[in-house]
Amino acid sequence: MARVAVVGAGLGGLAAAARLAALGHDVTVLEQAPTVGGKLGWYARDGHGFDTGPSLVTLPQVYRDLFAATGGALEDSVDLVRLDPAVAYRFADGTRLAVPGSAAAIPAAMDAALGADAGAQWAALMDRAAEMWRVTEQPFLRSPLAGAATLARLARSARDVATVAPWRTLRGLGRAHLRSPELRVLLDRYATYSGSDPRRAPGVLATVPYAEQAFGSWYVRGGLRRLAQAVADRAVERGARIRTGAAVDRVLVEGRRTAGVALSGGEVVRADVVVSGADAAALYRDLLPPLRQARRVRRDLARSTPSLSGFVLLLALRGRTADLAHHTVLFPADYDAEFDAVFGVGRHRGAPRPVDDPTVYVSAPDDPATRPDDGSESWFVLVNAPRHDPAGGVDWDEPGLADRYAGRVLDVLARRGLDVRDRLRWCVTRTPADLARETRSVGGSIYGTSSNGARAAFLRPGNAGPVPGLFLVGGSAHPGGGLPLVTLSAEIVARLVGPA
Repeated sequence: MARVAVVGAGLGGLAAAARLAALGHDVTVLEQAPTVGGKLGWYARDGHGFDTGPSLVTLPQVYRDLFAATGGALEDSVDLVRLDPAVAYRFADGTRLAVPGSAAAIPAAMDAALGADAGAQWAALMDRAAEMWRVTEQPFLRSPLAGAATLARLARSARDVATVAPWRTLRGLGRAHLRSPELRVLLDRYATYSGSDPRRAPGVLATVPYAEQAFGSWYVRGGLRRLAQAVADRAVERGARIRTGAAVDRVLVEGRRTAGVALSGGEVVRADVVVSGADAAALYRDLLPPLRQARRVRRDLARSTPSLSGFVLLLALRGRTADLAHHTVLFPADYDAEFDAVFGVGRHRGAPRPVDDPTVYVSAPDDPATRPDDGSESWFVLVNAPRHDPAGGVDWDEPGLADRYAGRVLDVLARRGLDVRDRLRWCVTRTPADLARETRSVGGSIYGTSSNGARAAFLRPGNAGPVPGLFLVGGSAHPGGGLPLVTLSAEIVARLVGPA
């Protein structure tokens, strides 16, 4: 039996704790915040409640596997609700598309909204994405990153290499398969699921809409924070201890292997294994000593493009909105201008900046747990934003900036047909700087590093750290960001550590 210290009680850390405790290890989870969940946060006020991070569950089998491996069925702990429609899109010219929750119904809905043959175009792309999924799921998403060996596994078949086409961007894949401009925009959006630019992110990200549509889009009744709490409860049931308000200051390395962690108050927690759910850039920059073994990882992180962040409005509203989907996406006329601004590239190359005319994402669950009464609504509104970088980009702590930008986002909503300004009870803003402080993600980058560039996935830190006994989980480590991949990172780490 190993003593295991888990740094961070985000979903990755909690899932690792539950699995390792179920394997018989002595597990302690150390979380700086007063509550568990990490980016799976919750904000409540005056009867209004909001998920402040992810608002969608995909690949439910990943969570079923986690709960089955740790002692019981997922559905005994949370109430999963399949969304239909999965998402409603509104394009700049007024065109609307509600994507059904059933994959079989999607082509017909696309034909009806976008014209004959749109559904066939999308179906052909999803067939290609299904093949990409077949090629990459086991050797990449469910296995440790092993440098050249991982590439070798993927390159055994020339047909598989041609299917994945690692040289092709997501934008390029869309141009090859989709004649509909609306479908191209829709596909581009999936680059943001990894905090990336579709013009530089790999085409294999087409597996994201494939998985979303093939396995369904789901919501946890009561808010997604209940998924994090259920995993925490499962970890405790298996014998793990969870300590909140316990900020880790350093990972201790003695005799060329991990020896535990030191907390900010000076306490030392001895451990044979340290599992870090902290942002990988923060781990290598702040928590680890300057080890020679870590030079390559630090170099790779320096060469990577940090992921985008997000600017959030939590809107407490009077009244109800007719025919509002659980998820609504409002696209701008110029999507490229958004990525130019966020990453500081393109036509107006320079420092990143807030987007003038952003895509707006609205999550408005029809869930009594999120509102004080049936005459109210609680909206989580998100726009893509550059990370907090006072030295070379946007200083989101600049006095007045958050309020000014909140007003701009509300104006954009109004121009696109969702004017809620006269229904507003109150509005809370959450900037990339807030996210950085609350989760210790560098600059508030949601996914650590982006997927910009063909080699980006191989620059992402692996699950086995540079010294024996150190392991990484979470969205900034392999296999990447998003709830299912974060959960898979914990599964990989549990296999690497092994049973007691």
